[in-house]
Amino acid sequence: MAKNAKVALVTGAGSGIGKASALALLKAGYSVVFAGRRKEALDAAIKEGRGGKRALAVPANVTDPASVKALFAATKKAFGRLDVLFNNAGTGAPPIPMEDLTYEQWKLVVDTNLTGPFLCTQEAIKLMKSQNPMGGRIINNGSISAHAPRPNSVPYTATKHAITGLTKSTSLDCRKYDIACGQIDIGNAATPMTERMKKGVPQANGTMEVEPTMAVQNVAEAIVYMASRPLDANVQFLTVMATKMPFVGRG
Repeated sequence: MAKNAKVALVTGAGSGIGKASALALLKAGYSVVFAGRRKEALDAAIKEGRGGKRALAVPANVTDPASVKALFAATKKAFGRLDVLFNNAGTGAPPIPMEDLTYEQWKLVVDTNLTGPFLCTQEAIKLMKSQNPMGGRIINNGSISAHAPRPNSVPYTATKHAITGLTKSTSLDCRKYDIACGQIDIGNAATPMTERMKKGVPQANGTMEVEPTMAVQNVAEAIVYMASRPLDANVQFLTVMATKMPFVGRG
């Protein structure tokens, strides 16, 4: 690792927002740990970014405490420290009425979207407070759904509201370790997960509407901006969204 190079870890880095953000951090000069479930996707992303020795693919399941511990141990072994964690990995449930959701569908979303970031945050704090120089930055992927729900989205919406609580608590509790924590709330970035919006998605008034999207690179650039602030400054909350999406005035 180059002297004074900063190290970032991105979960869910094999596709979508995670991949775009990891590649943008790599381009900005960071050494980057690409974490995700599918090693082949991680390897392909690193190859695309020509990461070389500044990139590391670590297959990991953020819902599994042992897997999370192994991820951060691999990060420390490869690069010696961690400066930025982007808690990005997430999932949703089928858009069905709340009363029809199974326990298993609810639990998968909670485990991935809330418990996963909590476990990663724990391990990041342990590493960041013990390294020299001490400190670092944690960025949580919130969502427009951290502010207002879509119809039939209770597991996703509940976990994204909870992420805001995790962000605030981490920001408060980690001041003494020079660890900053902020949240990015994203609306309609063009990824495979938002392809359905081209065909129309349910609205609060019962209609189906095609929703505008924005290039995912807008999110990646925002992550680099948040990551690159000096530790005496923090972007506590940042919203980046498609200008014409139905959020302001949703409902």
